[in-house]
Amino acid sequence: MHIRTGFTLAFETNGPTAMNLLLNIRPERRIDLVTPEVITFDPPVPARQHVDDFGNVCTRIVAPGGRITMSADFIVADSGLPDDQAPDAREIPVQDLPDDVLVFLMGSRYCDTDKLSQTAWGLFGGIAPGWNRVQAIVDYAHNRLRFDYQQADATRTAHDGHGQQVGVCRDFAHLAITLCRCMNIPARYATGYLGDIGVPKDPAPMDFSAWFEVFLDGPEGPRWYTFDARHNRPRIGRIVMARGRDATDCALTTSFGTAFLARFEVHTDDVPAEGAELAQAA
Repeated sequence: MHIRTGFTLAFETNGPTAMNLLLNIRPERRIDLVTPEVITFDPPVPARQHVDDFGNVCTRIVAPGGRITMSADFIVADSGLPDDQAPDAREIPVQDLPDDVLVFLMGSRYCDTDKLSQTAWGLFGGIAPGWNRVQAIVDYAHNRLRFDYQQADATRTAHDGHGQQVGVCRDFAHLAITLCRCMNIPARYATGYLGDIGVPKDPAPMDFSAWFEVFLDGPEGPRWYTFDARHNRPRIGRIVMARGRDATDCALTTSFGTAFLARFEVHTDDVPAEGAELAQAA
């Protein structure tokens, strides 16, 4: 299948303001591009890209002051299959984990494991390790929090969300990630595009989405598996833009100075193959 996706964001700044953007898809998905992924800026500004320590594509600009608009519109090929499931996947002893996975066991800015460790072991210590334990954590986070877009809070940690019992998709991910790490299960944050493909249309405006990934030993060996504590069901058409320890590492826009969000639009829809072919030809 083909997915047409992209965004239009606008910011108002009081003067020249450095910005770091994680608005590209991950490098491993570039092979799936049907049309070029190009971020345009209005007014035009120089842009420089690099890949950060988590493998995310970063774009650095200096907004000149006043309004700056950034946008992209492109088509990606996708398998059309839902998230992989591996009910027999096993947990991996900490001593056997790859070195680069260990960081995803540690507490981080929004994943305050020290405050939820006792809670996690009390809730999930009696559940058999592996996929079932992770799914129990996802079920718990899904039921513990109430989704409310109006209650978004950029400073809310997993422990805060657990107590307040409300949040947005990033809070569901942070809570589940933290509980997994408390149980010595590596978990990392992911964000990107997730359209209403194969599910009823959400009446709310489209937004970027957040979910998480867990490192388990499945039928094909140790690998990362996708889980989604907000939706709690396998979904079709995830397009990852950034991965990291939590939302700190995956902020899609970071301004080093005051920048007011003036416009925010995201689109993600499946398109007929012939439509994608026409777009590619154009």
